[in-house]
Formats: sequence, structure tokens, C-alpha cells
Amino acid sequence: MTRGYSGKPLEDISVDAIGRGEVSPDDVRIHPETLEHQARVAEAHGNPQLAANFRRAAELTALPEDEIMRLYDALRPHRSSAAELRDIAAGLEGRGATLNASLFREAAEVYERRGLLKK
Repeated sequence: MTRGYSGKPLEDISVDAIGRGEVSPDDVRIHPETLEHQARVAEAHGNPQLAANFRRAAELTALPEDEIMRLYDALRPHRSSAAELRDIAAGLEGRGATLNASLFREAAEVYERRGLLKK
């Protein structure tokens, strides 16, 4: 549980290791297991909403940063149509990001009711 996304144990990541070029960006990215652990802690402390956020974040660790930023932008009010949000959901689901897919489908429904879709 205490390892980077690459699998490198955190105790192998130090300023000296960075200076020697032994640490890559994936060594310091958060691992999905760490986020799942945080989700369990949140649930144990009565915060299911935070737990759900951690679990969605865990799914996103497999995606490149630029794609994550596009997803974030798509969820902003008036940036996407309902069809675009549903298409994103289908793409996420096809890649195993089912919790995020559900969030995008829910956004399509809620944004439609509240008039927050792209015109």
C-alpha cells in the first residue's frame, strides 16, 4: 500500500534517489490501492461521499493527465451536451472506469433538469 504507481516502495524514493535519476514520475504518482485504502478509512469515519470520491479517483489513475483535465472540463456547466456526457460515460465504462461512467450519466440527467447543458 505504500508504493508509487510504478510499484516502487516509498522508502526507495528520496531526494538522493531523485538526484541520481532513480525516480520517475510514475514512482511518485498515487497508486489506486492507496486511494482504496483512503476510501475505506473515509467510510469507517462515516464519510461515504469522500469514499466515493477516492474510488473514482482510483479509477482515473490509469488515464493520462490531459484526458483527466478534458473530463473535468466536460463536467463544467454549459460545456457539454447530454449526448456528449453519455458518450464520455460509455468510453469510460469500456475502459473499466464504471464509477466515473455512472457520474457522467448522472451529470447528463441532472444538468438536463437544471438547464446546465451546452446550448
